[in-house]
Amino acid sequence: MEIVILAVVIALVAIGAISGLVVSSRKKKLPPPPPSAPTVTAPPAEPRVGEEAERPGGEERRTVEDVGLPGSGATATEEPAVVPPAVPEAPAVEVPEPTAGRLVRLRARLSRSQNSLGKGLLTLLSREHLDEDTWEEIEDTLLAADVGVAPTQELVERLRERVRVLGTRTPEELRTLLREELLGLVGTEADRAVHTEGGLEVPGVVMVVGVNGTGKTTTTGKLARVLVADGRSVVLGAADTFRAAAADQLQTWGERVGARTVRGPEGGDPASIAFDAVKEGIAEGADVVLIDTAGRLHTKAGLMDELGKVKRVVEKHGPLDEVLLVLDATTGQNGLVQARVFAEVVDITGIVLTKLDGTAKGGIVVAVQRELGVPVKLVGLGEGADDLAPFEPEAFVDALIGD
Repeated sequence: MEIVILAVVIALVAIGAISGLVVSSRKKKLPPPPPSAPTVTAPPAEPRVGEEAERPGGEERRTVEDVGLPGSGATATEEPAVVPPAVPEAPAVEVPEPTAGRLVRLRARLSRSQNSLGKGLLTLLSREHLDEDTWEEIEDTLLAADVGVAPTQELVERLRERVRVLGTRTPEELRTLLREELLGLVGTEADRAVHTEGGLEVPGVVMVVGVNGTGKTTTTGKLARVLVADGRSVVLGAADTFRAAAADQLQTWGERVGARTVRGPEGGDPASIAFDAVKEGIAEGADVVLIDTAGRLHTKAGLMDELGKVKRVVEKHGPLDEVLLVLDATTGQNGLVQARVFAEVVDITGIVLTKLDGTAKGGIVVAVQRELGVPVKLVGLGEGADDLAPFEPEAFVDALIGD
């Protein structure tokens, strides 16, 4: 049995040896691979220093001074600088044009609209024979300029008398005669200063009133410029709470000349704002407080009563120095109706005629003074910031007559 097993093992070993030889011979008979270009692997380049060092392509060589040292403030990656948000600059405070002689400087604007009155009168008075028809034409010219019936009749009578005494009439004599009579009609004796003195501890208080659309807010802002030009400090009270943009508009006017504006919520109590404005004026030691009121229809009793309330509340601090009524000169005789009603509610102390450069009816100056018994103190002659001028009778009459 052992002999049989041994024979099987020997046989298996012989078979394995023969198989190995066959495989080995087959491997040796495989065709060799096709020849290819030999791959040459270059040894790593040795680092070079000094003059032999190569600079990277596209970069300039830097010196030691160009390279920041640690701790010198230079960093490999600098964070972008944080730029603070821009703060809007405060509007530059303007220096208003001096008020002295302002109407004289604006005479050209006034004469362009009013010259027809003076030229018309001079032409009629220069006729060789002044008959009744001519005097009627003179009267019609004055009435068309809104001088008013009573003042017109007075002027015509005086002109008749002086022309009769004068006899011969040269153009220069007629001009002098007409100038004197118109000056007498306008009045040269009235106090036309805007009073803003106030008391020892209370600023002067000026209230601006008028109907819608006459330019009260703009006039208040321009009046602030007139006062600042004369060296006065001003606080503005935005008591027109019914018109949405009124307070913003007044504040803009104030900022231009460095005057602070006291305002309240839209639709707030105008009397309360007017009271606070005077209170702030006292606290700041201001010279003048200007109070802009809402436009009121002279036919609305409730609005007019509210205006009286504003006046009474302000007078708790002290008396009002001025109540200025703003009238649109282009409305003519209709402005007299408005003036009459306002005078019944508040004691008007002065008149501001706006848009006087836009009408040929300069006679309204005479008519409104006669109607209210108070003088015209300021006139508006344009839309510019410094186009509000103190009224000067001589300059006004000279503009009427022309050169």
